[in-house]
Amino acid sequence: MELFDNHKKLFGLATLFFVGLTILVAVMPAIRNQNNNQPLPNAQELSPEAVKGKAIFIANGCVACHTQQVRDLDMDKIWGTRPSLAADYAAIHRTDVWRNTATLMGTERTGPDLTDIGNRQPSKDWNLVHLYNPRIVVKESIMPAYPWLFTIKEEPSKSDIIVNIPAKFLDGKKGKVVATKEAIYLIAYLQSLKQTKLPDGTVAPAFLYKKEENKTIQAVGSEPDGKALFTANCQSCHQANGEGLPGAFPPLKGSPVVLGDDLEKYVDIIVNGYDARAEFGVMPPVGTNMQFTEHDIAALINYERSNWGNNGKKVTPEEIKKIIDVVKLKAAE
Repeated sequence: MELFDNHKKLFGLATLFFVGLTILVAVMPAIRNQNNNQPLPNAQELSPEAVKGKAIFIANGCVACHTQQVRDLDMDKIWGTRPSLAADYAAIHRTDVWRNTATLMGTERTGPDLTDIGNRQPSKDWNLVHLYNPRIVVKESIMPAYPWLFTIKEEPSKSDIIVNIPAKFLDGKKGKVVATKEAIYLIAYLQSLKQTKLPDGTVAPAFLYKKEENKTIQAVGSEPDGKALFTANCQSCHQANGEGLPGAFPPLKGSPVVLGDDLEKYVDIIVNGYDARAEFGVMPPVGTNMQFTEHDIAALINYERSNWGNNGKKVTPEEIKKIIDVVKLKAAE
């Protein structure tokens, strides 16, 4: 055939087929998906600082170990309140003309999923300490440290953001650890990662392959396991020994709040967070973020009051229920 003898016609036809198939198989479905999947009404665009932080996240290869997708499996329920939807990624555009690192869904979960990390761990202080050296707050962490995102200054300025690092992790360096702009941008990006709520009346997809255990972390019997709740939600800051981190996170061992009689203040801190002591980082509203019930909070308080040498009065879920209603009203005012 003449077609096979004429290289111009042969390669021209091959090019035509390639372009046609690309449009048919890739371009048209992509346009169709883009038109069919719109961002959720409450979705928020990244701030300029978070956009810069995303670039730093990409540059440091964070996507190699962290996913940003909550699968529709029951085991993923700890990463978000619902499985991820196409709409969660619909507003994410190309980085620029040359790069298409738009979504960072990832393929490997060596570290925890980050889909809702802005709600799970909103504390800037904790994130900065963790970024400087993850072993400070999570002894078993295999995440690499990022000390080059910080600098040491003997006399920080008023505008500097000082990170309270225990002396033993400073390797003999003198001065204060100060976060660079790159570190602040990266934290801004991480704090922006929050799963968008579905519109009112919209039913969230169900998690598949549900386990038979109860929804909350359970001990033997029907009551929540206070130790498991503490480990999952509090230990990263207050540490397994309850001693916290000097200059960063307060101790629960011997704490007047833990052992005191002001139960309303204690519950208020768990439900609404705490930011009243300049020498310590801001505590996020763990109880609200994790949707703790009165049974969860009672189990957590009883664990904290009966460990590390503490010997406080036990509380009941009924007591906590009455206080929760009060502190929620205070927070709403």
